[in-house]
Amino acid sequence: MDTIILIETSTGLCSTAMARDGKIISYKESTEPRSHASLTAVFIKEMLDETGIGPAECNAVCVSMGPGSYTGLRVGVSTAKGLCFGAGIPLLAVGTLDTLVWQAKSEGLMPEGCRYIIPMIDARRMEVYTAVFSADGRQLTETAPLIVSEDSFGNYLDEGPVLFIGDGAGKTASVIRHPDAHFIQCCPKASSMLVPAMTEYKEKRFKDVAYF
Repeated sequence: MDTIILIETSTGLCSTAMARDGKIISYKESTEPRSHASLTAVFIKEMLDETGIGPAECNAVCVSMGPGSYTGLRVGVSTAKGLCFGAGIPLLAVGTLDTLVWQAKSEGLMPEGCRYIIPMIDARRMEVYTAVFSADGRQLTETAPLIVSEDSFGNYLDEGPVLFIGDGAGKTASVIRHPDAHFIQCCPKASSMLVPAMTEYKEKRFKDVAYF
């Protein structure tokens, strides 16, 4: 039975999850400001206690690798590396944008006929970190910072419905006024890391615990 600990601390939501055999069996989250450092390890211990699973019984730890808050990401990575070193298990990492894409897909958030999913992580002012994904979850463009304007993503919007999702999506709704633009303001969740994390695990794309 493959068991993976999932850690998502890239934005204002601090969350952890535990997956076994491709299903989430435990989940914790908090939106309390600046709580990542104090809650991440606590959440993981609570999940281990609740499930009766020891760290060494897990097959891997998967952490968000951004883009996102540097401080939040550092907390998540430090916690993940500590678990991996202590339990002697491998480290996995998935992109925050991938997590948002699978959040849209797994929670049924996509509008009817959705052609593209464009996850957005808030940067500053009208800037976001973003990339374009197909409706089936394939990344089509490189992850990059972007200053959003009324013409942003016009070529994709002209093809049909597009979902903008993430903690940077809400502020763009007042700028991108295309009728096929749909916006969901939310933070990525550890439970939504499941599909990309399992892909990384099955393909053995482990990270170097010492240098990641």
